[in-house]
Amino acid sequence: MPRHSEGHRIGASGWLRAAVLGANDGVVSIASLVLGVAAAEAASAIVFIAGLAGLVGGALSMAVGEYVSVSSQRDLEEADLARERRELHEQPDAELQELTALLAAKGLSEETARAAAQELTEHDALAAHAAEELGLQLEGLARPMLAAVVSAVAFALGALLPLLAISLSPASFRTWITAGATLAALAGLGAWSARLGGAPVLRGVRRVVLGGALAMALTAAIGALVGTWIG
Repeated sequence: MPRHSEGHRIGASGWLRAAVLGANDGVVSIASLVLGVAAAEAASAIVFIAGLAGLVGGALSMAVGEYVSVSSQRDLEEADLARERRELHEQPDAELQELTALLAAKGLSEETARAAAQELTEHDALAAHAAEELGLQLEGLARPMLAAVVSAVAFALGALLPLLAISLSPASFRTWITAGATLAALAGLGAWSARLGGAPVLRGVRRVVLGGALAMALTAAIGALVGTWIG
């Protein structure tokens, strides 16, 4: 009989979170940075250098942050699995009873739960306890390096758009062109992440566009104010 597949999205949650967070942060932070510097009436070269420095520093910061965060999660997962291995080795009967109780709590009869627990234990005891007791899938453990790389690349790609927009635009229109390109990119990012995650597209677009617009407006206002003081 062919295997039925429903195409659940939960398996992509780890890398998707890192990609969306990195791209969104790259677009918003670099757009806010270059708009703030431009609002202070800085020369185009200064704006570009500031944006490029923000891109490199931000991408590296995202990579390190994701690696440390996801490594901590992986350490916790490994510690729980190590404890389960030890208990399965030292107390196999108690662990079998525990698995039986977990399955029975899901609605199985005591006899069916005992038989299922026995079969699962014979097949892969650690995988069974990881899934039922810890809520972990052995093939889906946290991957720190993947999260770090995805986050850094996504940040850099997101940051490139506002950096290129403000660098290639005429000086008199650079603020408006950059803001418009950034909001369009955020709308696309929100729609993409919502579609991949199976969430309403409009809600995904609204939350990233409003947040990005607020960040850019505040940063530009501060840049203009500082530019006036310095000038």
